[in-house]
Formats: sequence, structure tokens, C-alpha cells
Amino acid sequence: MLALLLAILMAVTAAAAAYSARGQAEPWVLGLLGVLATVGLFGLFGGVVGLVHFGRKRYVNVFAEQVVDVTGEACAVTDKYGRVVYATPRYLEVSDTDSTSRMLGVEHLYAGYPDIADHIYRLAQAAREGVSAVEEIRLHAGSSAPASHEDRTAWLKLSVEPFTVGGRKRHALWRIIDLTAEREMQEEAFQKLQHIIDYLDHAPAGFFSADADGQIQYLNATLAGWLGLDLGQTTGGAITLKDIVSGDGAQLINVVEPVPDGARVETFDVDFKTVDGKTVPVRILHRVSFGPDGRPGASRSLVLNRSPGADVSETLRAAEVRFARFFNSAPIGIAIVGRDGTVTNANGAFAATTGDASARGKPLHDIVVREDREILTTVLEPAWAGNAVLAPADVRFSADTGRNGRFFVSRIENEDGDALIVYAVDTTEQRSLELQFAQSQKMQAVGQLAGGVAHDFNNVLTAIIGFSDLLLARHRPTDPSFQDIMNIKQNANRAANLVRQLLAFSRRQTLRPDVLSLTDVIADLGNLLGRLLGEKVELKTIHGRELGLVKVDVNQFEQVIINLAVNARDAMLDGGTLTVRTANVTEEESRSLGHRVMPAGEYVLCEVSDTGTGMPKEVLEKIYEPFFSTKEVGKGTGLGLSTVYGIVKQTGGFIFANSEIGKGTTFKIYLPRFYREEGADSELLEIEEETKPDAASADMTGNGTILLVEDEEAVRAFASRALASRGYTVLEASTGTEALEQLKDHDGEIQLVISDVVMPEMDGPTMLKELRKSNTDMKVIFISGYAEDAFKKNLDDNEKFSFLPKPFSLKQLAAAVKEAMPAGD
Repeated sequence: MLALLLAILMAVTAAAAAYSARGQAEPWVLGLLGVLATVGLFGLFGGVVGLVHFGRKRYVNVFAEQVVDVTGEACAVTDKYGRVVYATPRYLEVSDTDSTSRMLGVEHLYAGYPDIADHIYRLAQAAREGVSAVEEIRLHAGSSAPASHEDRTAWLKLSVEPFTVGGRKRHALWRIIDLTAEREMQEEAFQKLQHIIDYLDHAPAGFFSADADGQIQYLNATLAGWLGLDLGQTTGGAITLKDIVSGDGAQLINVVEPVPDGARVETFDVDFKTVDGKTVPVRILHRVSFGPDGRPGASRSLVLNRSPGADVSETLRAAEVRFARFFNSAPIGIAIVGRDGTVTNANGAFAATTGDASARGKPLHDIVVREDREILTTVLEPAWAGNAVLAPADVRFSADTGRNGRFFVSRIENEDGDALIVYAVDTTEQRSLELQFAQSQKMQAVGQLAGGVAHDFNNVLTAIIGFSDLLLARHRPTDPSFQDIMNIKQNANRAANLVRQLLAFSRRQTLRPDVLSLTDVIADLGNLLGRLLGEKVELKTIHGRELGLVKVDVNQFEQVIINLAVNARDAMLDGGTLTVRTANVTEEESRSLGHRVMPAGEYVLCEVSDTGTGMPKEVLEKIYEPFFSTKEVGKGTGLGLSTVYGIVKQTGGFIFANSEIGKGTTFKIYLPRFYREEGADSELLEIEEETKPDAASADMTGNGTILLVEDEEAVRAFASRALASRGYTVLEASTGTEALEQLKDHDGEIQLVISDVVMPEMDGPTMLKELRKSNTDMKVIFISGYAEDAFKKNLDDNEKFSFLPKPFSLKQLAAAVKEAMPAGD
């Protein structure tokens, strides 16, 4: 409006000057220009210092100022030099001034107060650096600082928020907020809370709160005092229910049947344990709230001390406590079952035995697997009928199908009606041991049978192979019968291989153990395994670092790996991967494996795993039985894994198999780790070199007298003819007793005794003991279908003899005799 009036005035003046005479108009024009020049200078100066605003800008500033003023906060705006360019009425009041021209900024307003100097410095520094900052200061009662209170402590929040104007000018908004009333309310609420906690801490009853994991989040002073705990060390999950509840009671308390979006209250009579090991009988009123998903929250648990006191009902209370303590501390599970079959009460041992901590409130039948519920019914029905003599029920539990138990049931009558008491005994370990013992007994029985059969077959095969050698010695290769005889011998040798596998299973074969590293054995087998597996199966070997030594028969252990590899190949018809892994197993690791039949110790592990079809459980239980095979007729003897089992067992190791349908099978062989003694290496090698027969020797003839002791007539006939054909004089005996008589009749004439081990009347070892009474230097060769170790334990430790396993050929017999005969004969 002022600008419009000024424009009209200038237009009128210009018109008057135009119509006036030139001489008269010139002074007026000059005077007008002077006035305009003066107004322009004042306008420019006012615009620079902010006194003059153009357009709507002044209206906007006034609006912003009114918005800030209406908040009632003490706010001030400073420029980059710290000068106050605007302040709210509340700020003017706090700073005790009435004009911004004399007003101090917050930095200078609170200068000279050492208690808050650091806070003010940080705010000022932030303003200069163009960053936001907030500080909370405390002013003592009676302080002279702005916004303080005379009669009480004042709490102020000071803040600074930088901003720019027009993109160039930097300003800062300072705020002073009085928090005194808010802090006083908080202090009052805290004091009330402290009083409430104090009331709860010193209540005549215990109280605790535990989360879903059993960690105690709060425990009052009364309960801490009962248990002898330091109250300061009981919060924040530092202790758990298991730390304060005796026995299995923690399992009952920690698991309550959920009520989605609700709460459940349970009562438990248990024993708490103090720090010095004593017990305190208590009753717990346990309340747990649950979320919509059934997830439990922290409990609210009231604890009543049931220790002896001066109550008028002391006798009744004491009896109740004794029963509760007996019930809850019993080492076997006890549950009370109502007429509807629901478990109305159960102790901690029952929860531990069944693996179901929430057994209370469940039907008893739901606690066992579906297949065993009929067994349980056959026990419960007679119990309800009042039968006094009831057989126990052996069941498996549904909460953990790996656990087994035995239920004993009895009926009781009380004022609340009939009920059943069910006693639960954990038979998981017993059942496992029974199954292992039964399996061991079965394997031992089958092994004894297999060993006996193998022994008898070895006698028959010895005769077949021996007489075949005698026939071959009289026939030329061009003879038509020569090939037939060779076929007889070759098939007899095949049968001998099967017998050797039976002996391996029965652990009655002769082993020649050496100290070696499995890394070397498996590396040497690499090429052979590659050919056996074919192109479709990938062989992967993983060797353990610094693998320990083992003492095994290298040939037999190679047979173990080969048999497992062949079985794995047959299980991977479409290809796959066979992995052979070795590793050391420490004594601590062996304990954690959970194999009860394997004692703790240091072992070397050899693991053979495939990615084949896998085996079901019923097949896995029979894989080591002789002649058990899942292959087609003619494609397997059923002795492969039996041989593996026998070799591992005879070596002193253990073998375990795991299999999963569609994923594959893993065999884990644990061999005792061997620590070599100093000096044992060279001594062992020297003995081996001295006793190793000269296989290159071609001359198998000799002379001298040999006593042949063999109860099997066919074997004795073959051996006698074979030795006679090589130049020896042979005396025969069918029993040990007869052999001693022959030795007595031919005293000094006999240089060598060849004897069977198992014979009627007197066996070979007994005969040797009798022989040593009169002749300590007689050379002896034992021949047997059993392993050398099977009878060596019946002889003296320093007894020297040679051993020739059956079946043997003519050449093997001649070589053994040639080596054993005294030099010069």
C-alpha cells in the first residue's frame, strides 16, 4: 500500500513539473530527485540490516514466529556468530530480558557454572560444526542459573539444531526444556516400585519367575534366604530351575500343558536344594501365561515352605509332606491314573522315564506308541477289575521312540474314588543290552557252528586236494585225465576259500599281524579298488592327519576293504561315490560315541561310506550272519560281511553300520591304536627273516623218520603217501595216546612229529606236553583246520612248534617238513 501511494505521489509531481515553466520547474525537479535519492539509501540500508522487507516475506516470518511462540518452549535462533536473531517469549522469560538486542545465547547464558560447563561446551562445539546435539543437565536447588528452582533440583534438556537460510546463511535453533516435573514423576514411580519389590522380597512366602528355558529371571529375598543364595547373583538367568530343584522336579515345573492365549495354574510338591546340599520341602503354585501361538511366557510362582513348624495341624502337614517328598523324590516313575485313563499326577522321575514332561493331564495310552497300547490295555483292565496279581507291561514311549519302559500297575481306593498307581521303570539300557547280548550269543553260536563245519570240511578238502596232487604226479599234462584232475583240485581250492571265510567269521583263522599305518594300506589298494568299482563309481579317499598305527594282518584287512567296496559297488548300479576316510579317535571321543560294547580308549577309525540304495532296519540287523544275502542267487555267497565282521573282531576291533534308504550306507571300523616300543621293530624283522621259509628251494625230498598223528584216515593216508614219495620213513598213529606209544617203541629213531590238534582220547597239545617230559628237543608240526591261536593258549609260552593250516597241498606239506627237519637228516 505504501509503495502504491509513493508511486501516485511521484506521478502527480512529474505531471505538475511538465506543465510548469521551465525555469519554475527545475528547482522542483532537483528537490524531488534529492528526496528520492535519500529514500533509496535508507531503503538499501534497511534491507541489508533486515529492517525493510519486500513482498510477503515479512508476513511469512511473523507466521513462523507465532507458530514457535505458541509451543511455550524456550527457543532462540542464533546466527553463525552466536548472536540471537530471534527468541520466544519463554526464552525472554528464562533469560530475564525483554529484547533480543540485549539477549545472550545459550552458550553465554550458562557460562560461569562449573557443574555444567562440559555440557555447554559440547553443545557450542556442535553448533559451530553444524551438527545436532542434546545434553541433559542437573541444577541444584537454589542455583542462580537460568530456569533453576529455589526449592528443588531442576532437570533441563538443552539442544541445538543447525539449519540454513536461503542456502547460504547458517543459523542454529536452541531449545531449553524443563524436565523437572517429568523427573519428579519418574522418581516417585521408582520409589513406589522399590516399596513394592521390598514388600515382595520380604513376604513370608518365596517367589520366583522362570522363562520357558527354565532360567530364573527373578527370585525374592525370602526364597534366596531359604536356599542360602546371594540375591545379587540370582537375576538375569544366572541360575536355572535345575540349580534349585532337587531330582527330576525341574522337568515337571518347566513344562506345563499350553493354553493358547490363556494361562494355566499348577501345584507342585517338590524339594528345593540349598547351596550346602540340604533339601527344603516346598509347595509351588505355578502360573504360566501363553501367547496366541501357545508359546509360554515367564512364570509367576509362589513358593510355600513345608518344613516342620509350630502349626496346629503339624501332624497332618508332616504326613502330607512325607508323602509328597516320597512321591517326588522316588527314583522310579510314579503316576496316578483316574477312571477315565488320564494321568492326574506324576512325579519328575515319571517324566524323565517316559520322556514326556507334560504327562499330567494326558491319557496314559497317549504316552506309549500306538503299537504297544493294546499291551497296556491288557494290564489296565485286570487292574480295574481288582486282580491282585498283574503282569508288568513292557512298552515303548511315544515322546521318544528310542526309550523303553516297564509299567507296574496297582489299584487303590480312597475318598475321591478308585485310581491306579502306575510305576514306570526305564528299561532302555537293559533292553539294549539284552538285544546286544542276544545278538552276540547268536553270532557266537553261529560262529561255533561255522567253525566246526569249517574244521570238518578242511579235513575233507585236505584229502581231496592231497589225493589230486598224488594223481597229478602220476599223469602227464597230455593225459586225458590230467584236466579232469585239475578241475577237481581247482574246485576244491574254491571250496577251501569259502571255508576260510567261515573261519574268518568264527574268528578261528590264523592271522599274521603287522604294525602299520592304514594310510599306506589304503593307498596301495587304490588302483585295485578303482578297477573293482568301475567307471560309474567315484573313489574318494580322505586320510587323517598324523594317523596312529594299528596292528593288523595286512592281507586280511585288505580283504575287509575289498569286501565292503564290492558291496558298495553293487548298491550303486547307477553310479555314485565311495568314500574311504581315516581318522584318529581319542579316548574322550570314544566315550561320546555311545557304543556300549566298545570300551573307551584310543582308536584308529576307518570309515567306508557309499551313496547307494541303503538298507532297511530289518536287513541291517542280519548283515553279518553267514550266508545271508540280498543279492540274486548265484551273485553272492553271503559270506562277504561275515568275513569282515570276523576279521575285525579277531583283530580286536569293532565295526558298526548305519544305513538310510535312498541315501547310502556307512561302515565304521574302530581298531585299537598301537604304540610301538623302542627296539621292537628290528627284533620283529629279525625274527621274521629267520623264520621265513626259503620259497625258492626246489628240492623237496629228504630222509629221516616222521611220526604222523592224525585221526582222519583219509588225511593220514594222503600225508603218509606224500611224505613217503619224498623219501621219508613214516610211522602212523590215529590218537595222541597211540603216538606216545610209538615214540616209546622207536626211541631215538623219530626226528619229527606231525600231529593234528583236535583228536579223540588225547589232543595234540596234551600229547606235546607229555612228549616234552622225555624229549625236549623233538621238532613238532601241528596241522589243523582251526587257527593257530585257538590252541596256542593251551601250550607253554616258550613252547616252539611249527604250524601248517588245513587244507594243504602236497607241495606245502613237503615244504613245511623240509624246513622243520633237523639239519643233516
